[in-house]
Amino acid sequence: MFNYTCLNPIAGVGLDLFSDDYKKVDELAGADAVLVRSAAMHDLEFPDSLLAVARAGAGVNNIPLEKCADQGIVVFNTPGANANGVKELVFAGMLYASRDIVGGIDWCLDNQNDENIAKSAEKQKKNFAGTEISGKKLGVIGLGAIGVLVANAATHMGMDVYGYDPYISVNAAWNLSRSVKHISNVEDIYRECDFITIHVPLLDSTRKMINADAIAMMKPTAIVLNFARDLLVDEEAMVDALAAGKIKKYVSDFPNTTTVGAKGCIVTPHLGASTAESEDNCAIMAVREIRDYLENGNIVHSVNFPDCNMGACMTAGRIGILHKNIKGMIGQYTTILGEADINVSDMTNKAKGDYAYALLDLDTPVTDDVVNKLRAIEGVIRVRVVK
Repeated sequence: MFNYTCLNPIAGVGLDLFSDDYKKVDELAGADAVLVRSAAMHDLEFPDSLLAVARAGAGVNNIPLEKCADQGIVVFNTPGANANGVKELVFAGMLYASRDIVGGIDWCLDNQNDENIAKSAEKQKKNFAGTEISGKKLGVIGLGAIGVLVANAATHMGMDVYGYDPYISVNAAWNLSRSVKHISNVEDIYRECDFITIHVPLLDSTRKMINADAIAMMKPTAIVLNFARDLLVDEEAMVDALAAGKIKKYVSDFPNTTTVGAKGCIVTPHLGASTAESEDNCAIMAVREIRDYLENGNIVHSVNFPDCNMGACMTAGRIGILHKNIKGMIGQYTTILGEADINVSDMTNKAKGDYAYALLDLDTPVTDDVVNKLRAIEGVIRVRVVK
């Protein structure tokens, strides 16, 4: 029996995938797994029982990844599950920014008591005229699940699309339309594009990557869209550029005191993944990740440990060892198992940065004595008896 808890409401269509071997509990204490959306976890104390955290979404800045890794807690996210919802809002943002739809709606509301509003609208609509997005250049920075969907859809909208991602995955490359022009220098996007949308994770290397220098390269008619993370953009520099007329619009899905109400800023209240479909998809993926790890020891879509998948265990035993990525670990494991007359029928070991994961299928079940010897090896963080 496994216990799980939810720090935020999680769609029932996902939770329904838990079998009778899982019990939902209200407290973190005693939980084997946690499902979370936006709840802050940095100040939480994690019980020894906790094995996994699944973020029903892509961003994990609310989770202390290194702290979890050091305690042998695997953190998952759900990349791509909310991609279509975000993609659609990006296009809404482009349309809002290129045509003064918001201003037009506000005018209608302000004049709702005018008996001649229809006639007045014909006179006023020229004040809200804009431009079409067809034929414009769109620069997509980051070609992950969302970036690829945005780029591909934009080609069907008649846009000239440029994509930048020096670390594009093979899967993303296969899914990217041939019509998208792959750019090797992001500065070309800053200089050439009418619309620039950013879809990269927030890392030290990407923090405020769209800064004053990047903005200075852009056209005065450029529109920048940020539906990824607010800290990817130096928003103080952006607001200054908007006020000076050096850029046309900034569309952000992350409201704060810097951007809300500022000239040229269109801000929505973090609506990117706020669709019923996205929430369902994220919940389903998160539950499947947790079940696969707890039941089979497989890691898929982890952000602090390497992915490692050996399918369902068909042997008498399986153990998972979370450890530091240092030399000589595998030899120590096999030595201990060999001395206990336990044969390793299959195994894999994967590394990710400072951390690694070994998954071993055994011809005989492992004993408590052997598990304790494995745990005593320097560099071992956690040993799990999966079967």
